[in-house]
This record gives sequence, structure tokens and C-alpha cells, in this order.
Amino acid sequence: MSAMLRSVFIFIFAALAIAGAELGKEISSAQYLHYIFKPLTTLTIFFFAWHSKPVISRTYQQAILAGIICSLIGDVFLMLPSSVFRQGFLCGLLSFLLAHICFLRALLTDSRFAGKPLAFVSIAALGIINLSILWPGLPSALQIPVVAYVCLLLCMTAQAISRGLQLRSMSGRLALIGGLCFMLSDTLLAYNRFYAPIAHSPLLILSSYYLALWLIAASVTSFPSE
Repeated sequence: MSAMLRSVFIFIFAALAIAGAELGKEISSAQYLHYIFKPLTTLTIFFFAWHSKPVISRTYQQAILAGIICSLIGDVFLMLPSSVFRQGFLCGLLSFLLAHICFLRALLTDSRFAGKPLAFVSIAALGIINLSILWPGLPSALQIPVVAYVCLLLCMTAQAISRGLQLRSMSGRLALIGGLCFMLSDTLLAYNRFYAPIAHSPLLILSSYYLALWLIAASVTSFPSE
């Protein structure tokens, strides 16, 4: 199966997962679309990265694959209703924290940490602003986990930007945009959960999330010009 065909399946599964989440607000049975296709989309992205050839490096690919698996586990925890598993959000948060550690490991295989300091300063400033806005709405039990998660997310995103600017390659640009999309998705999720409801939040959060994962998975490939 070609990379293009795998990408088409990812798009279809993601659309079904998003449709299930959106329609599930009005039609309870539609929620099962979300339960099935949310993890299936992430799993398909995993195979997309696994079958990519040629790869930047085996170490980079393995770290990205590990991050996608952690994201898959996080997907399952986050979609579980609180009536089924009360600690689902916290477990999902920890799963994605591990995912960002894996992604950061990949991004450090071929670029210096904080090679572009301005990227880190800019992303850190943005993170502080968002956290200060969200802080009053955070339950006390989640404050430490959320701060730890935000630090890892911002570090991963900043390193993705730094790597992209250092390498100036297609892989670097894909991971850079993927990191920014991941930060956007998580920012929307946080504002929707802890600040104020966002209209069509499943569409906005999941579309930016799947785009982030797909771009990060695509960055595994070594393109001819590199």
C-alpha cells in the first residue's frame, strides 16, 4: 500500500472519528463512531510511520513510533466517559506526556537542543500566558500534572521549531508544523475544558491533533532532496 493510499485511509478514519464526536452530542449512537475510529485513526498513523521508506534514521523512526503508541493509549483514556473511568483524563494526560518525551527524543537525534533559543523563548512566553489564563479553572488535583505536561509540550514544540530552522529540510518542516498543530490542539482542548466551551470543539481539536500526528509521522521519511 502506497503512502498516499495510507494517507487517504487516515483522512477517512479521522473524518469518521470527528463526525462521531460532533454528532454524538445529539445522537447517542453516533458516539460509537468516535469510540471506534478515534483509536483506529491513530493506529493507522502508526502504520503509516512504520512503513515509511527510506527513513531519516532508525532511532528517529523508533522514537516517533513510541510516541504515537503513547498517543494511542492517551486517546483511549481521554475518550472514556468519567462514569466508566474517573481518572481517564489524568491517565490520558500522563500518556501524552510520555508521547512528548518520545517525540522530543526523536527531534534531538539530528539537531542541537535549543539550537534556536528565540524559538524556546517565544513558545515559553505563549505557554505562560495560556497557563495564567487557564489557572483559575484548573482543579487543584490537576495543577501539578498539567504544569508538567505543558512544560513537555512546549519543549517538544520549541525543539521542533528549532530543528526545522536548523536542518531546513522537508523532515524538519513537517515536524515543525506538526509540533505547532499539536500545541494548537492541546490549547483548544484546555480552553474548552477549563475556561469556556468552544463551538464545534471536537472538529477543531481532533482535526488539528490528527494533522499534527500525521505530519510528525511523515517527518520519518527521508526525502530525495535531503
